Amino acid sequence: MSALLEIDELSAGYEDALVLRGVSLRAEPGEIVAVIGPNGAGKSTLLKAVYGLVTHHGGSVRFDGAEVTGLRPHRLTRLGLNYVPQTDNVFPSLTLAENLHVSSLAVPRAERRSALERATALFPLLRDRAGQRAGTLSGGQRKLVALARALVTRPRLLLLDEPSAGLSPQAMELVFDKLLEINALGIGLVVVEQNARRALALAHVGYVLETGRNAIQGPGADLLHDPKVAELYLGGAVGGGSSEPPPGSLASP
Repeated sequence: MSALLEIDELSAGYEDALVLRGVSLRAEPGEIVAVIGPNGAGKSTLLKAVYGLVTHHGGSVRFDGAEVTGLRPHRLTRLGLNYVPQTDNVFPSLTLAENLHVSSLAVPRAERRSALERATALFPLLRDRAGQRAGTLSGGQRKLVALARALVTRPRLLLLDEPSAGLSPQAMELVFDKLLEINALGIGLVVVEQNARRALALAHVGYVLETGRNAIQGPGADLLHDPKVAELYLGGAVGGGSSEPPPGSLASP
């Protein structure tokens, strides 16, 4: 049986600068996949390569069994695959309602109302501050709007680049909670995350990238408690001296 997302020996980069050197990854329907690794490992480039934003040099990307390597982002969005970048993920001069409306144009007209209602039900901020310009929001609130914009497009899989970057601990908790709520709707997530411990605690499966290649992969819980992974990629001993939440849980340690 085919995975929802299948990346096979993908090589990609920026024009002639090769960043990914044969990366492979699978994401099953409804699965949370964490991608971790040191700076410069190619994690963000991997998401951009899947979403058709950088130059492909080899390998393939399949979504729901169909070859989609190099397809333009708008076509991927209509197929049910969407991407939330770390920055520049909202239209700051538009209101929250306008941000959602722009995203809703990617779905058939008959489905737009229900798509908007689902997003506002999950993110009350959008209803309470519909007329507020996105550029006046806090960093955490912008992240929520960005997630809502992606949710409106009725995705089956979301690619999320550093969703907790730059956030306060409280805002980070809220964002992670919302990721679990989105996943509970049956939407798969591929998450590149700087907080590697939290990402692995969240994930069903984890991938470690290094210098643009696969280094280690396995169940998120196994990687979280692997001494080698802890030493090389998690900044110390297993557990890091604190109690980690179990996989699939985002309870504060």
